[in-house]
Amino acid sequence: MLKPLVDYAKQRGVPEKGFAPKPARWAILLADDGRYLGVSELGDTSAKSNSGITFPKAPEFSFSNMRAGGVHKSHFLIDSADVVALIGKNSEDAKTQAKHAYFQDLLRKAGRVMPELRVAADALADEANMAAIRADLIAAKAKPTDKVTLRIGDAFPVESDAWHDWWRAFRVSVGGEKAPKGAMRCFVSGELAEPAITHPKIKGLSSVGGMSTGTVLVGFDKDAFASFGLEQSVNCAMSEEAACAYCAALNDLLANHSHKLAGAIVTHWFRKEVPLEDDPVAFLIKPQGDVDPESPGADRKSLEAQQRAEEFLRAVETGQRVELLGNEYYALTLSASGGRVMVRDWMEGRFEALAANIKAWFEDLEIVHRAGGQTAPWPKFLGVLAATARELDEVPAPLAASLWRTAIHAEPVPQAAMARTLHRVRVDIIQDKPANHARMGLLKAYHLRKHSRKGGSDMPEQLQPYLNENHPDPAYHCGRLMAVLAAIQRAALGDVGAGVVQRYYAAASSTPALVLGRLTRQAQFHLNKINPKLTWWYESKLSAIWGSIGSEIPRTLDLEQQSLFALGYYQQLADLRTKRADEPENGTEADSPTE
Repeated sequence: MLKPLVDYAKQRGVPEKGFAPKPARWAILLADDGRYLGVSELGDTSAKSNSGITFPKAPEFSFSNMRAGGVHKSHFLIDSADVVALIGKNSEDAKTQAKHAYFQDLLRKAGRVMPELRVAADALADEANMAAIRADLIAAKAKPTDKVTLRIGDAFPVESDAWHDWWRAFRVSVGGEKAPKGAMRCFVSGELAEPAITHPKIKGLSSVGGMSTGTVLVGFDKDAFASFGLEQSVNCAMSEEAACAYCAALNDLLANHSHKLAGAIVTHWFRKEVPLEDDPVAFLIKPQGDVDPESPGADRKSLEAQQRAEEFLRAVETGQRVELLGNEYYALTLSASGGRVMVRDWMEGRFEALAANIKAWFEDLEIVHRAGGQTAPWPKFLGVLAATARELDEVPAPLAASLWRTAIHAEPVPQAAMARTLHRVRVDIIQDKPANHARMGLLKAYHLRKHSRKGGSDMPEQLQPYLNENHPDPAYHCGRLMAVLAAIQRAALGDVGAGVVQRYYAAASSTPALVLGRLTRQAQFHLNKINPKLTWWYESKLSAIWGSIGSEIPRTLDLEQQSLFALGYYQQLADLRTKRADEPENGTEADSPTE
C-alpha cells in the first residue's frame, strides 16, 4: 500500500519535509506599502463547504517542532483565523495571544529575506488594522478555525520561493526531533536511510473518527508498541522522503479524490493517471453523471449518461480501449479512532478487471422498474448502501466497507447486507411504500453472486431483471401468488386501507403453508365481484402459479427463501402493471395495483 502511495506522490511532485499542501479560505489583503485593503474569500464561494485554495508548497511545522522549547507557536504564513486575527471566544486567551505574537514574529524574521513580510508584520501590529480585520472577517461569517493567509499587492507570499531557504534553516533550529538511531533499511524503498523519528499527520478523517489536527498512520507512542529499544516511528523505519511522500499522497487523495460512505472514507487512484470520464469508479458514485434532476430533460440526459457509461465499460471489457489496458488501480478504505488511522480495506488489480467488475455490479443489480415495462436506472452506490437501512447514517462502517469491496472486487454480497435489506423491503411492503429499486436489485445480486461463487451457471437464467414464470424455487412463486392475490382484492374492492398485503405479507413470507391456501380460498369471493374476462384471467394466473409451486407448499422459509419470496412478489407486481397482448381488453390496467 505504501509503495503505490509514494509513487502517486512522486508523479505529482512531493513536498520535502517542512513543506506540505495547505488550504486557506481567507486572505488578508494588504497594499505593497502595508495599507489594509480588506479580506477576500478564496476558492469556490458558491460551494456549501468551501475550503478555499490549496497552496501546494506551504511551510509546515511537524508535531515535534510545535512542542519544542515550551513556547506556544503558530504556523508560518497560513494559520487559523483565531490565531491570525484574534476572532472567536478564545481571542483573549493567553495561549492564543502568544500564538498570534509568534505569527507576527515569524513574519519579521522572514522579512530579512523577503522584505514585504516585515511590512505585513507591521500592519498586523497596528491595533486599528487588527480591529478592521476582525470586523471584516466576522461580517463575512468567517469561523475561528478557518485558515487565513496574506496577499500583498497582487501576490500571495506563500506562493513565493524567496523564503524557502530561510524556512529550512529556521525549522531545523527550532528542534524538537530526537537524533535518529543511524541508517536503517527503509520500509518502503528497501534502501539504507536515516529513519524519520515522526511522520506527518493525515488530514481529512475527522468526519470518520479522526482528529481535526490530523491522524497518525505510522506511530508508536507506547512502550508496548515498540521493540528492540527503538522509539516512535523508527519502529517502522522510513526515510523522511518516503514518510513525507506517502502522507502527502494520502492527504491529496482524501482532499480531492475521496468519498464518504457511512462511517468510512474510500479513495482510489491509478498507476497511470486516468481522466475522470474514463474512471470506472466514478460510475459507481454517479452512474448518471452530474445531471441535475430538476433540469429540463433530466431523465433523457440521465439515460444518455448511463448508456455512455455502459458502452465505455463494455469497450474496456472487450479490449477496444487499448490505451487503458495494462493500467492498474488501487483502492483504499479508511476510518480513524482517536489519533490513529484505521485501514479497513486495500484492493489493487488490473484496470480492465475493475471495469469488468463494475459492469457486473450493475448487471447483477439490474431490476425491472416498479411501474413495469423497463428496467430501473442504475443506482448510485450510496443508494445501495442506504437500501440496507432506514437512513444512510445507520449503515455500519464495516458493512459499507464490505459492500464497497463487493462492487470493486466482484465478491459476494454479504449475508448481513441481504438480511438488513430484506427487513427494509418487508417494512416498505407492509407500510405500502413505493418499492425501492436498489433494495430489490441488491436481493437479486445476493443470489446471483452466491450461486456463481459455488460454481453454478444457471442462476443468471433463473433470476432475471424481469419476472421468470419458470423459476425452480417454490418460495419465488409463493411471492408471486401473494402479488396476484393482492391484485385480485384491489380489483374487487379498490383501496381498502389495510388489505391482504398489510395484514398477511409478513406471515406469508415466513410460513406460506399456513397463510396462502386460506387466502386463495378467500380470493374466490373477490373474483365473483369483478369483470368476468378479468376473473378468467386471474383464475388462469392462480392455477399456473400453484402449478409452479408444486404438490406441497413450503411450511417455513429461511432468510434466503424469504428474499426470493420478496423478489417473486415484486417482479409479479411489475409484470401485472405492464400491459400485455394476452390481457383482457377491459379493466386490467385500471384494476392492477398502483403505487
